[in-house]
Amino acid sequence: MAQITLSINSRVHEVDVDSEIPLLWVLRDTLGLTGTKFGCGIGQCGCCTVHLGETAVRSCQLPVGAVSGMEIRTIEGLSVEGLHPVQEAWCTENVAQCGYCQAGQIMSAVALLKSNSKPNDEAIDVAMSGNLCRCGTYKRIRKAIHLASKRVEEAK
Repeated sequence: MAQITLSINSRVHEVDVDSEIPLLWVLRDTLGLTGTKFGCGIGQCGCCTVHLGETAVRSCQLPVGAVSGMEIRTIEGLSVEGLHPVQEAWCTENVAQCGYCQAGQIMSAVALLKSNSKPNDEAIDVAMSGNLCRCGTYKRIRKAIHLASKRVEEAK
């Protein structure tokens, strides 16, 4: 066990856990941040996506000791007030069916829009390729990302 300092959603947390435990389980089981989901456990489905700095990463494969002191953002901390523009677009386009993958999808979409504010379909497909949706809502996901891009640009 090790004392690890985590900065999550702009709050500092001290946790006493094995430094090799995946960040996902510390978020969910130790800190109660259950918006980040467990999907495959091997970093291929994207359900566990969080931001490390501005980068979307898979928390199921990331040892918590490797992120000590780094800024982590989960779906719970995506927006200070109300919904983030990507979340609003998700609702407008009625993206979710079962909803299980949506937190990871949204986190990947937000990271994409931070690096490319006006992505074309190909850029969206590439950026979102690591996020699987069992319900197959990929066309609605792409449409929501385009809508969120427009809304973010209009808000500037």
